[in-house]
Amino acid sequence: MTKKLALKRKGKESEPINKVVASSEASENEEEEEDLLQAVKDPGEDSTDDEGIDQEYHSDSSEELQFESDEEGNYLGRKQSSSAEEDEESSDEDDDGEEESSDEEEVEDEEKDSKLKQSDDKPSSSGAASKKAPTTELSKRDTSKPEYQDSDTSDEEDIRNTVGNIPMHWYDEYKHIGYDWDAKKIIKPPQGDQIDEFLRKIEDPDFWRTVKDPLTGQDVRLTDEDIALIKRIVSGRIPNKDHEEYEPWIEWFTSEVEKMPIKNVPDHKRSFLPSVSEKKRVSRMVHALKMGWMKTTEEVEREKQAKRGPKFYMLWETDTSREHMRRIHDPVSAPKRDLPGHAESYNPPPEYLFDAKETKEWLKLKDEPHKRKLHFMPQKFKSLREVPAYSRYLRERFLRCLDLYLCPRAKRVKLNIDAEYLIPKLPSPRDLQPFPTVESMVYRGHTDLVRSVSVEPKGEYLVSGSDDKTVKIWEIATGRCIRTIETDEVVRCVAWCPNPKLSIIAVATGNRLLLVNPKVGDKVLVKKTDDLLAEAPSQDVIESERIKTAVQWSNAEADEQEKGVRVVITHFKPIRQVTWHGRGDYLATVMPEGANRSALIHQLSKRRSQIPFSKSKGLIQFVLFHPVKPCFFVATQHNIRIYDLVKQELVKKLLTNSKWISGMSIHPKGDNLLVSTYDKKMLWFDLDLSTKPYQTMRLHRNAVRSVAFHLRYPLFASGSDDQAVIVSHGMVYNDLLQNPLIVPLKKLQTHEKRDEFGVLDVNWHPVQPWVFSTGADSTIRLYT
Repeated sequence: MTKKLALKRKGKESEPINKVVASSEASENEEEEEDLLQAVKDPGEDSTDDEGIDQEYHSDSSEELQFESDEEGNYLGRKQSSSAEEDEESSDEDDDGEEESSDEEEVEDEEKDSKLKQSDDKPSSSGAASKKAPTTELSKRDTSKPEYQDSDTSDEEDIRNTVGNIPMHWYDEYKHIGYDWDAKKIIKPPQGDQIDEFLRKIEDPDFWRTVKDPLTGQDVRLTDEDIALIKRIVSGRIPNKDHEEYEPWIEWFTSEVEKMPIKNVPDHKRSFLPSVSEKKRVSRMVHALKMGWMKTTEEVEREKQAKRGPKFYMLWETDTSREHMRRIHDPVSAPKRDLPGHAESYNPPPEYLFDAKETKEWLKLKDEPHKRKLHFMPQKFKSLREVPAYSRYLRERFLRCLDLYLCPRAKRVKLNIDAEYLIPKLPSPRDLQPFPTVESMVYRGHTDLVRSVSVEPKGEYLVSGSDDKTVKIWEIATGRCIRTIETDEVVRCVAWCPNPKLSIIAVATGNRLLLVNPKVGDKVLVKKTDDLLAEAPSQDVIESERIKTAVQWSNAEADEQEKGVRVVITHFKPIRQVTWHGRGDYLATVMPEGANRSALIHQLSKRRSQIPFSKSKGLIQFVLFHPVKPCFFVATQHNIRIYDLVKQELVKKLLTNSKWISGMSIHPKGDNLLVSTYDKKMLWFDLDLSTKPYQTMRLHRNAVRSVAFHLRYPLFASGSDDQAVIVSHGMVYNDLLQNPLIVPLKKLQTHEKRDEFGVLDVNWHPVQPWVFSTGADSTIRLYT
């Protein structure tokens, strides 16, 4: 069955036909016929990808052409439309003068028919089938609207070039790059050389937003909206800027599962009444399960699995059955020793034998044998005959007899207490920032262990004293050593004056206390300090012989003046420690071998010294000034005494219950004291609460050498011989009813161990949460 394919060709309005121009119209009609033939030729011969796109054909005549085709679309012939027949009838009724024009039109129609047959016979002869396809009418496409305006297709990137998704380098040798909708060639734009490209790059301000279209070869200028869209895509955001990513969730569908009955027939009455027979059957099954006569499917499967697996037999009957003990109800069997392993063998594998490091670690834990992994050291022998007698045999047999004798003989109710319940709940370290976490800088330059470190009040410079008989001044930010001052003896302690209006460093070396002007920072401040220390003030009070024999003030000699030393205070015994008062006019020194003259207080403005104690209360180890009150803290080996300097009396005695005190640090508010000891402990004293420690912290594995509070932040640090600096949070509240909050935060362990010494001193930066530490490895380390 044949179907008709009607192709309507709409064109411009035809002008009046004259007999004179009949030949010119015939030629135009022939060109239109060729265009029409190109449009309906076999799609296999078409080079453009026009499948699925509405085609438009325009001509100058308004007549309607009809063609006959088979089911596969092959051309069979032309059928004259009814309108053409009406035109022919109307033309027969015209005058005789118009017969010639009608004859010419019939000749043209015959020529068109013959050309259409010749052009359409080609695809039909190349393999066309005899089936006929249904005729469809091609509607005109509105060119003012985009191709896929009302569609959600994804093939709408660029429809100007119709060659399709092909490699574009096929057109490299041609002048054109493809074809447009009207089957016209898209000519490539002129290509300049690299110089033209470079000049256009300089002159064109929009060159950075110009991209090349790969389909047409044209340069496309991106708009601000395109650039904003690209930026959103590159940054990983949603391209649509109007999209609200965090808009509230709207629950369009309920999450509750509703039961929807298939039928709405009400249940029968018997479904509400229990069946007597079923009730009896269920009760019999429950009773059989309780008595063990019947087993569930899981139990049956478990028994089958047990039968398939390997079987084990115990050598002793007491391991499976309870021992028969008279007069004891529900007894408990005695504890058994652990079975021997490979390490107990006389010829153990090599991996079980200790190497040098493991042997040293095992011997080191001699005082704490419970921390050892094994209570013996594995040994290797050639044969069992060479194994000697076990030295701890009698001891372990005795302990085994005690286990058997003292083991519980009856079961008792045990209290299950969770370990987390006993641990106090502390805040997370993340909530307590800032505090130092990493090692930022290492100051290298000393050749021997660095005993002491101190920071300038403004936080720009650092001073350190070492056993190499030198004092070095460092720039904190760069780690550069600015000045090195050589001394005659080992430098035990250095302390920078806390008064920002003076630039003085107190250096304790041997029997002498040197007051040094470091000559760093503000030049006006340096000159003012030199003028202050240049002349000695006149003394109205005559010093006693007891003080004169203990200490003498003098100006430095010429060679020491060049180094920066201005005043020398000579003591009668070696100085161990020096500390400043908060205002910077008083400083105190400690001489442990000085007996009742161990502690001295010096006044810088008057160049006077005082001996506060007439009797010795023990070997003084450390002294400290109160930051607010006129109080003086004196630490001996075991205890700490607090004296009022105005009333000259003992205020309080703190009991540390430790073997040897190594250092102290007082909180900036003056109500809490932190003490370090050589027996691995740190003691926190609340001075308003009690004379005993508020809290004892055992954070280190070796002797604690130094502790320090931060002036601004609620932080304190401790340094130990285990090469670790532990930073902790210590918040003191203004409310007297609320206890201080102490939380260990970070363990910083980067120092190296030298001769059983680790970290010797710690000190905080006055402004930043940075901590400095000195060690036996001749370095100063900054943690930030």
